[in-house]
Amino acid sequence: MIKLGTRLLAAGAMSVTLVLGAVPAKADEFINVLTGGTSGVYYPLGAALAKIYGEKIEGVRTQVQSTKASVENLNLLQRGSGEIAFALGDSVKAAWEGDAEAGFSSKLEKLRGIAAIYPNYIQIVASQESGIKVFEDLKGKSLSVGAPKSGTELNARQIFTALGMSYDDLGKTEYLPFGESVELIKNRQLDATLQSAGLGVASIKDLATSLPITMVAVPETVAETLGAPFLAATIPAGTYEGQAEDVPTLAITNILVTHSDVSEEMAYQMTKQLFENLPEMVAAHAAARAISAETGAEGLPIPLHPGAERYYKEMGLL
Repeated sequence: MIKLGTRLLAAGAMSVTLVLGAVPAKADEFINVLTGGTSGVYYPLGAALAKIYGEKIEGVRTQVQSTKASVENLNLLQRGSGEIAFALGDSVKAAWEGDAEAGFSSKLEKLRGIAAIYPNYIQIVASQESGIKVFEDLKGKSLSVGAPKSGTELNARQIFTALGMSYDDLGKTEYLPFGESVELIKNRQLDATLQSAGLGVASIKDLATSLPITMVAVPETVAETLGAPFLAATIPAGTYEGQAEDVPTLAITNILVTHSDVSEEMAYQMTKQLFENLPEMVAAHAAARAISAETGAEGLPIPLHPGAERYYKEMGLL
């Protein structure tokens, strides 16, 4: 079993746009960066990426769009309604296979890879007063599992199945973005939330500073049952206020995805500028510390875009 170390560090229901970066007077190309909810990790990293592209790629206009995250992003890419998107590795795999239950009515054959980036951690947090201490304690309690058919919600279903449980075991199931879930817990209207995100996600940080929390462990056996792309991982002690001990959980790699209609040169530049401006990404969120060109082309469930492939070959990484 591979364990991710502590050095390795995913969403709003309505689309929101924000124009970023230097916009030339006669810009002839456009990059729309598809992210997730504004309280997750995708959004700040996407905003940083859009700013980098706007400043570093000549002749482009950039925009960052808040979405329901992985599943919506991949469907938007297939339709050409975005140029680059953040998505969970299992969602990307399901999209490439055309898994209808995961939210893909047919195989999304236009998807192409830019880079494997940082891992998402399955983070289940409950209010201490709920009495939830281990996963089985969720029975009869209220839990938010993420926006419907989002990458987070797909992860939740897989974990419940692996442990021989289902949403029917819960007292109440909510399908809400990270920020809304946290607000309900603060207001004593929800017991717990499952969030698939980078470590230090803003929503859980906010909750941990508002009331006493319990980080709920996901047994290591779940990673063994589910297999790739899931890995056993640890949320290090002190990641959130009041978290005194390491918490075992699962992790899954996030991927930056584009589509086949994006030009080779544009995909090359999107890949190159990502890796050449990592300090700006880290400044936006610490999860970006795990992004590395050395691992960018590894473990992708879809073909690399020829432009990205060109970059990795230039760097001697393929």
